[in-house]
Amino acid sequence: MLNLIKLPQVFTINQVPKVFHEDGIISGYRHPRSSATDCILSLFQLTNETLNIWTHFLPTWYFLWKLVTVVLMQTAWQDSFTWPLVVYLISCCIYPLASSCAHTFSTMSVRARHICFFFDYGALSFYSLGSAITYSAYVFPDKWVNSFFYQYYIPIAVLNTAISTGLACYSRFPECQSPRFRKIVRVTAFAYPYLFDNIPVFYRVFLCVGQGCTDNDAIILHYNHIALAFLTGFLFATHLPERLAPGSFDYIGHSHQLFHVCSILGTHFQLKAVEQDMVTRRPWLLAHSVPITFSNSLGLALLCVVVNLTIIILYSLPLLSAPVGQKNKKHGKGPKKTSGKLCNRC
Repeated sequence: MLNLIKLPQVFTINQVPKVFHEDGIISGYRHPRSSATDCILSLFQLTNETLNIWTHFLPTWYFLWKLVTVVLMQTAWQDSFTWPLVVYLISCCIYPLASSCAHTFSTMSVRARHICFFFDYGALSFYSLGSAITYSAYVFPDKWVNSFFYQYYIPIAVLNTAISTGLACYSRFPECQSPRFRKIVRVTAFAYPYLFDNIPVFYRVFLCVGQGCTDNDAIILHYNHIALAFLTGFLFATHLPERLAPGSFDYIGHSHQLFHVCSILGTHFQLKAVEQDMVTRRPWLLAHSVPITFSNSLGLALLCVVVNLTIIILYSLPLLSAPVGQKNKKHGKGPKKTSGKLCNRC
């Protein structure tokens, strides 16, 4: 059937505006003003984005199945102890889905590209808060539960969520004029919340000795998650291997695909570790930890959604209000070699 459908044409790096360029990727680019239909059809042809999309779209269904299992089979709504896990699983469904949608529709226009990735960044920061909420509920070492740091851990994580989304969205504007600065800002926007969220895990896994360190079967799972998380960050920051051999990994094997795979595997191990801690430590946590309520679990998730959507709207308004005629004049009707000035134009 696909033989009867005319698939969209792909282009080289010199045929698309600079804002669409990827380091070390020479070919496989889609039309920079694709229709929504073309974007969907491109899922079934090999471009430099195809595997980026599928490596996050397919795992979404796995995490959705896990969420449904918890909500329906474990009667989550009747057991507040599972609410942090519900928040975390919701974030695990949203961030790969937002990423796959962003990669799918980001070639409709420069404006659409920016806004699509605004939502991607908001979803990632929401996932960061979901991780923090589950860590606070299930993962903190025994000796840190109810400590000073424990009391302020979630409020700081909420603040980090807003900062992360704001910085990541801002990083799209100096994208072509200052690519190195843009990269530093974007890496910082995601690395800092991750490092903060995982302070209790790092302490428990690498530093804590003696009584109260909560040494159980989840430790090896936390090790796996940490290793994959750092590999994910390394791939995102370095653009390896395509930087070493530009054009050789345009369709299969470039860093963003590997980044997606490692992030999903890392999330899988993180989920297993959280579930292990939740089951193993439940009696002790119910007796010694702060009770889990709507306000410190699901309520925080709703607050995060509202804050992130507000930030995304504030960044999107200048793009949406840009004159369409000016955009069309700058970009023309088809791919062509363009200057870096187009990066901030919509």
